[in-house]
Amino acid sequence: MSVVLSRRDVDFLLFEWLDAAGLTERERYAEHSRDTFDAVLDLAETIATRQFAPINRLLDTQEPVVGEDGKVVLPAELSEALRVYAESGMPAATFDAEVGGMQLPFAVGQGAFAFLQAASAAAASYPFLSTGNASLLVEHGSPEQVERYALPVIEGRWYGTMALSEPQAGSSLGDITTRAVRQPDGTYRLFGTKMWISGGDHELSENIVHLVLAKVEGAPAGVKGISLFIVPKFLVEPDGSLGERNDVALVGLNHKMGWRGTTNTLLNFGEGLATPGGAAGAVGDIVGEEGHGLAQMFHMMNEARISVGMGAVALGYTGYLHSLEYAKQRTQGRVAGAKDPSLPQVPLTEHADVRRMLLAQKSYVEGGLGLLLYCARLVDEQVSGADEAARTRAHDLLEVLTPIAKSWPSQWCLAANDLAIQVHGGSGYTRDYAVEQFYRDNRLNPIHEGTHGIQSLDLLGRKVVAGGGAGLATLVGAIKDTTGRAVAGDATLAAYAAQLDERVDRLAEVTGTLWAGGDPAVALANSAVYLEAAGHVVMAWIWLEQLLAVGDRRDAFFDGKRAAARYFFAFELPKVGPQFDLLASLDRTVLDVDPAVL
Repeated sequence: MSVVLSRRDVDFLLFEWLDAAGLTERERYAEHSRDTFDAVLDLAETIATRQFAPINRLLDTQEPVVGEDGKVVLPAELSEALRVYAESGMPAATFDAEVGGMQLPFAVGQGAFAFLQAASAAAASYPFLSTGNASLLVEHGSPEQVERYALPVIEGRWYGTMALSEPQAGSSLGDITTRAVRQPDGTYRLFGTKMWISGGDHELSENIVHLVLAKVEGAPAGVKGISLFIVPKFLVEPDGSLGERNDVALVGLNHKMGWRGTTNTLLNFGEGLATPGGAAGAVGDIVGEEGHGLAQMFHMMNEARISVGMGAVALGYTGYLHSLEYAKQRTQGRVAGAKDPSLPQVPLTEHADVRRMLLAQKSYVEGGLGLLLYCARLVDEQVSGADEAARTRAHDLLEVLTPIAKSWPSQWCLAANDLAIQVHGGSGYTRDYAVEQFYRDNRLNPIHEGTHGIQSLDLLGRKVVAGGGAGLATLVGAIKDTTGRAVAGDATLAAYAAQLDERVDRLAEVTGTLWAGGDPAVALANSAVYLEAAGHVVMAWIWLEQLLAVGDRRDAFFDGKRAAARYFFAFELPKVGPQFDLLASLDRTVLDVDPAVL
């Protein structure tokens, strides 16, 4: 069995639960078939297994360095793996045919890319960021910008970044200071510094397309003054050929706990460091109109948040598979009650507490994979739903689920990695086994593309109250539809449905309580607790949906689904009760504490 990712689980979720094959009956996906989808998944699994997984540890031990010529040095094996990926056509998987894409459903594309994320998070980060970059340009750029900057990325020849954060601003994008100066020819010159830019400089491709947030001189303060600019590493001539080096300079590399094979950079724009003697300022091409930059960037960020959640699932999943394999092979001790020391030692899987840790991991990662593929399926519904009502429902559900889809796996699939180390015992804390790297790599996911706290503020402060609570009402309705179907099932499903009904009703009630006082400070003080509780309710829903898809089928795979769901309803879902109690009390502990005592 592969220890990268479970193909059986991906197939079950995509085709036996979410009916991805049924999408081929829609005009948008009519050129495809189940055979097409299987071929893409086969290809992704092959590249992940043969090119990405073998270099994962290498990328961790041979971090990027800046050579004497000022260029980033990376292992040659990374360049080769990415070349194979690019030549496979996979970068174009979910793009429209009119821009050279395969026009695959987003759900199938996410399922395929999960194999690469599980095999090597660092290697997968380069195409992951680039896909979001090109997707934004296709959505918001002019036809000329799409042809000049997006198509080479879709073809796999160039890579792309998103340059948002700055050293003094971090996630507070309204406080960025990078400025853009209008030029007579319609371009802009950018001046400023960007920090934490993944993939910000390297020699893996001919060019790098930076999408940069900046404020045009005279723009309003705060987020309303932010615009978005295309700033390539090398300027691009009208015929698509590369011109001179743009004034974008690598100042330094950040050395990270994980994802060490991904260059993470401090970049200077417009200080003449990259083009000595040239005109000052990095040449930028504005996307759309001035002042619309943040809204445009959120197109990329929301897509990225689903992919970040999938990356967290992938790392948790491969850690689970590694620990499961280890626990089956490693013999140690004897079962409880065995008094005879001459009896042979038993595999770790014979010990109840090891089973607990394996079941916990299984419930987190298989549930998380289900949640992310469900969200990806909603993306497909948004663009190809049968009518406006179906598309609106998908949009509303996706809006409220996106913060959960990003943060729940980033928290709990990281917990799965922690348990994978524990299953290995002392061996798991050494570099002789892969699970310690999976943990370090996954620890980034609660931070980037919006921290856990930012996602909680987005969920409670915006998503569940937007449109008079339309998103929350849609979510509650979807869950109630599932519990209604489950009640008609066997006694076990009916019991799970009753538990879930009680918790989702409490979620709606507590949401109203939090906002009843009209004080945002009090309502949002414990938003992280709200996100965790809502996430567990959603995950119980996803597990109940999976059980309905399992039906009465019996084999090791389906019985494993039942066992993981049983664990989640018995061990995890009850945790939300005290969390809801805390939220309903409008507790002010974190508001009232004096920072001086911290």
